[in-house]
Amino acid sequence: MKIVLSSCFLLISLIGFTQNGEGDTRSLFKYTIQKTVAPIQLDGIAGENEWEAYDTTSSFYNHWPTDTGYAENQTEVKLTYDNQNLYVMAKCYDKGKRIVQSLMRDNRQDYWDSDNFSIVLDPVNNKQSGFLFGVTAGGSEIEGDLTIQGSQTDFSENWDNKWTSKIAQYDDYWIVEMAIPFKTLRYNPNQSNWGINFIRGDKQNNAYTTWTLYPLNFSTASMNFMGTLLWDRSPEKAKGAFIFNPYVTSSSIRDFEDSEQLEADFNNDIGGEVKIALTSNLNLDLTLFPDFSNADVDQQVTNITRFSIFLPEQRNFFLENSDIFSSFGSYDVRPFFSRRIGINNGEPTPIDFGGRLTGNVTPSLRIGVMNVQTRKTDDFAAQNYSVGAFQQKVLKRSVIKGIFMNRQATSTTQVLEYSRNAGLEFSYISESGKLNTTFLYHTSLTPENYKDTHFYGFVGSFTSKRFRSGWVFNVIGDNYITELGVNPRLENYNAITEETTRMGYTLINPWVRYLTFIDDESKKLNSHGLRTWHNMYLNPDGSFNESQNNFGWDFYYRNTARLTLLSRYRKVNLMFPTGLLGDDYTPIPVGDYSFPWAELRYDSDVRKTFVWNTRLAYGEFFNGTRMGAMVQGSFRLRPWGSFGITYDFNDIRLADGFGEDQLHLVRFNGDISFSNKLFLRNVLQYNTQGDNLSAFSRLQWRYSPMSDIFLIFNENHDTTGLGIKNRSIVLKVTYWL
Repeated sequence: MKIVLSSCFLLISLIGFTQNGEGDTRSLFKYTIQKTVAPIQLDGIAGENEWEAYDTTSSFYNHWPTDTGYAENQTEVKLTYDNQNLYVMAKCYDKGKRIVQSLMRDNRQDYWDSDNFSIVLDPVNNKQSGFLFGVTAGGSEIEGDLTIQGSQTDFSENWDNKWTSKIAQYDDYWIVEMAIPFKTLRYNPNQSNWGINFIRGDKQNNAYTTWTLYPLNFSTASMNFMGTLLWDRSPEKAKGAFIFNPYVTSSSIRDFEDSEQLEADFNNDIGGEVKIALTSNLNLDLTLFPDFSNADVDQQVTNITRFSIFLPEQRNFFLENSDIFSSFGSYDVRPFFSRRIGINNGEPTPIDFGGRLTGNVTPSLRIGVMNVQTRKTDDFAAQNYSVGAFQQKVLKRSVIKGIFMNRQATSTTQVLEYSRNAGLEFSYISESGKLNTTFLYHTSLTPENYKDTHFYGFVGSFTSKRFRSGWVFNVIGDNYITELGVNPRLENYNAITEETTRMGYTLINPWVRYLTFIDDESKKLNSHGLRTWHNMYLNPDGSFNESQNNFGWDFYYRNTARLTLLSRYRKVNLMFPTGLLGDDYTPIPVGDYSFPWAELRYDSDVRKTFVWNTRLAYGEFFNGTRMGAMVQGSFRLRPWGSFGITYDFNDIRLADGFGEDQLHLVRFNGDISFSNKLFLRNVLQYNTQGDNLSAFSRLQWRYSPMSDIFLIFNENHDTTGLGIKNRSIVLKVTYWL
């Protein structure tokens, strides 16, 4: 209780300290947009009598790696609109060779590592959600939705919608033109002010510059530091509010481990999605027999922890506008995790239909409602999943948000017929954005009516240019069951009795970081900083369970390279016999363990043709030792090809009788961009821990905006005799109506 009271007092003090902002950029930076006086042609040419009538933005400022002064390579932006589209023209000046890593669309890393231009919009003008549209100097596009995580703006490239762009390159500048349909955006037709900003990626100088001026400790797409787009008259409600996106698939699938399946199963399926704009701010998405065969392959990982790991969501239906559902909890516990829907024990379960309603009911109230029905199979009952969430803006930037989840069996093959969760959170964000903290309370309900179903606490951070700190305080009850979420530490497996025991815990996690910036541009080092973070886990009775004390020193170089030194000291009160290396060895016994660990990481200059990074680590590990090494290299034949290989090695040697093993993980990636509309992705992965060798290849042709043809090949073998497990070939065609 003393810890809670002390922490609350500290938070109240910080709230008072950070009430005042550092300048309202929406009042300082304004652009008045006028309706077109002549038709706009997307050709990368600022033709005569086409753009002259419209204002040019003021000069761009440096944002990263320094946030002072004007940009060395300037950018000029003009905007206009007609009844259908918002038009953007940017003229990006430079003095040297442009870097375009890839022509592949929606590739987040390659986009930000290339010369690029982006526009970010907050059409509702509430600093809670928005959109990003971007184009590289090679013409590859990316679009995404903006969300708030703590006080920072996060960007997800998984949101997809229809818009067009055109680029043209000249000797000392390049031009990008965009046409963004109003029906692609969610906005209030009665609102004459939007939030807006522009971001320029200048890889020649390894710099990011922005139209508005604000501290570099906030992301370039920050919604808190946008300017204002002033409409000469508010845009009318978009027409064409109904969109149909059907698909057709033809597949050949064979499970070679099923002795009864002597030949491949051939299937032809149809389905699709419907998008309906109920209002300019509220969208309804419906899907019938969704097919996720074109989703990216999961990246294999090595897991030598005592708990399960969870791979990220890859399916577009669950990714679009997902923050309204997924932004609850903390990094250690996520009440909602969409990958729990339609996937059981790693195997996909067919989904018959789903619906999702998201958007703003009022400028201050945002809602999300989702319902998904899965099909009954031989192993699993049919299930209905329902999720409802809301975010109500209060004060200047703060939010009250709540969520309710229900998993209901709709057939009778399971004993546990339902599982429900509910939660309420208050997220305080200071006007300056420096301070944020969230107070949360969640509970669960199952037919057994367990006690101790709570999850409560607070999480937050304080961020300035040099000093940054954060805190997590979570209390999880023994029976906080999250069937639609992630709570990995709750389940404790006894390797001798083969029983699983639920045990709640308290997590205390403070962290601090201090950065030193080098102003002398002749120096190779841009900044460096010390950081420390500490994790303490307590049992429900307050006794010690586990701790980890960490110290790190990061060096950031002007050429984009990074060097990190880490040291860790970990203590564990192991309460259940644990088998870390499989059933062939004696489980590690109950007892107290402590072990140090040291690690070195290096990432090279991302602008080079050959890019590499490595990680070397060594330390004690329970009653033995562990050595880890990872090396990754990527050779880029810009902009059409990128070929990389990763080797991850772990050598674990426990005490005599408890086992030793060498774990190998090899991954090959080969991405080819024939154009900015035709892509080939290849992934080959070899994982001895998972006893799996997998090959994945996907050819994608975007033959029309938001319309694609996919050809997907997937095959899995074991790593011992390379015997084949399964193989699938899928042809999928989608069309945007």
